[in-house]
Amino acid sequence: MNKRRQISLAGTAFTVMVLATACDGSPSAKDQGYDTRPAANSSEAGKGYGSGSGSADGYGGGKGADGMGAAGGKLAVRRTADLGQVVTDDKGFTLYRFDKDTAKPPSSHCDGDCAKAWPPVPAGSASASTGIAASALGEVVRADGSRQLTLGGWPVYRYVKDTAPGDTKGQGVGGTWNALAPDGKKASGKTDEGKQPAAPVSVSDSAGLGRILVDGQGRTLYRFNKDSAWPMKFACTDACLDTWKPAKPVDKSKVRDIPGKLVSTVTRPDGTEQLAVDCWPVYWFTGDSKAGDVNGQGKQGLWFAVDDKGKKVTTMPAP
Repeated sequence: MNKRRQISLAGTAFTVMVLATACDGSPSAKDQGYDTRPAANSSEAGKGYGSGSGSADGYGGGKGADGMGAAGGKLAVRRTADLGQVVTDDKGFTLYRFDKDTAKPPSSHCDGDCAKAWPPVPAGSASASTGIAASALGEVVRADGSRQLTLGGWPVYRYVKDTAPGDTKGQGVGGTWNALAPDGKKASGKTDEGKQPAAPVSVSDSAGLGRILVDGQGRTLYRFNKDSAWPMKFACTDACLDTWKPAKPVDKSKVRDIPGKLVSTVTRPDGTEQLAVDCWPVYWFTGDSKAGDVNGQGKQGLWFAVDDKGKKVTTMPAP
């Protein structure tokens, strides 16, 4: 009996050693991670993330009384796997520019059938947010006398075939249409400095919460107080996973603005793998409809964003 107990204790000690090794930043098969970012122009990128509300006959291609597209609202910056930073409207729909337009001086050359496929965003209907300079917003008078929003001098449009937030189906159409970068330039798969592609995990400056971690789509990453890092425990299961989606593992060598040693991969009870930060499993919230949203912060007093040191953020966003 004693011998069996000694064997059991030895096995437990070995398990503890393995788990500690996997979470202390040292290499292991799992914490090398995987880069599983969805394609930027895939509707899968929007599933469970505020998708399903747009349509070519509804929001995406909607026209106002003056023939313009829907209001832009508070613009946002979203990170994509293929295009880097792109600008979206307040519903998460990608905004575009047209090579046949000009920025200096601003001039729009998309009218008639073109404007039916590419609804212009009306001037005065949009405001800047984190990552977009208010001074970059302007307007241009179109041929019909209506006023269109400009960004960096370039007239701003949506694309009717983008039917879900996160879609970028307009990118490259006709070799003349491109998603907008925050400075009005063409989104190109590079950061503002033009050096690196979008990272699968990076840091975003949140007006209410400070520097927080986001995934490759710009979604805020959260941790759950009922989970634990040591010993490893997953309390978000079953119905909980309908609202809080486990973040996919990533290649830790490609994360940006945080130490790679904080990033690891953990195995859930159902055998699937999940991204962990500082050994805590992290999730994204289906109630966040666009990049930059922090609607999950403080939910039930149990869910919190994660800062660039891997710690939970307890500050609450301003109302």
